[in-house]
Amino acid sequence: MNENRIIVEQGKRSGQPCIRGLRITVWDVLGWLAAGMSEDEILHDYPELEEEDFRAVYEYATRVGRRVAL
Repeated sequence: MNENRIIVEQGKRSGQPCIRGLRITVWDVLGWLAAGMSEDEILHDYPELEEEDFRAVYEYATRVGRRVAL
């Protein structure tokens, strides 16, 4: 499970979910992907990220998205 890769800390990025305690949020990564960047491009620009972080981002977004009631 990738739950340990996504961390919410009070005071860091306004309590947004960050990857492994870095200052990179789930929403940052999803925004870059939505803008057309590939995972490889993101890894090149942010070498502190790891390939497994993307899976954690997708799993987190899926869980949060399911909680939203329409």
